[in-house]
Amino acid sequence: MRVAIAGAGAVGRSIALELVESKHQVMLIERELSQIEPEAVEQAEWVHADACELASLEEAGLESCDVVIAATGDDKVNLVVSLLAKTEFAVRRVVARVNDPRNEWLFDENWGVDVAVSTPRLLAALVEEAVAVGDLVRLLTFRQGQANLVEITLPAETDLAGRPVRSLRLPTDSALVVILRGGRVIVPQPDDGLEPGDELLFVATSAAEEDIRAALGF
Repeated sequence: MRVAIAGAGAVGRSIALELVESKHQVMLIERELSQIEPEAVEQAEWVHADACELASLEEAGLESCDVVIAATGDDKVNLVVSLLAKTEFAVRRVVARVNDPRNEWLFDENWGVDVAVSTPRLLAALVEEAVAVGDLVRLLTFRQGQANLVEITLPAETDLAGRPVRSLRLPTDSALVVILRGGRVIVPQPDDGLEPGDELLFVATSAAEEDIRAALGF
């Protein structure tokens, strides 16, 4: 997979390193010459250009990318990059970094964003996930807000203990995708039994979240 990353700061480089290790082709686009350090991610292609300029993106060959990640520290830049990637180059998947949570509402399909990643929101969600038992925690939003990844940890005392997955009466537009149990990652099967302490991960619409709570007895 070919991935373009706009912004070669600490975040952009970290993403690039992870993708390179996973054998993806990575192109880092950076406007500030002082941030161009090819030795930092040697396997990546480095481009000194303004990712907000259409001509620069054309020269970089953005149309050949499967994914564009707008990872700068400026929300305005990330929105412009996302819009150009989607509307001018028809990039299939556009991921954008949200620096200021107050701007999160802007990062949707109108600006070409498929997935918005808000670091403050994600950190807060991870804190909640670490301490919350018996409550639904939203971890991530997919596809312009159409679905969310949500998690709930079963308490030590739960009526669900020993019950099979197939007994859950989950609402429409929701699915149990993973059970985390100790060090195990379990793809749930209908006859798998639930246990106290299980972390259940669902993909669901926002409207279905309350019904998930009800289905689990919370």
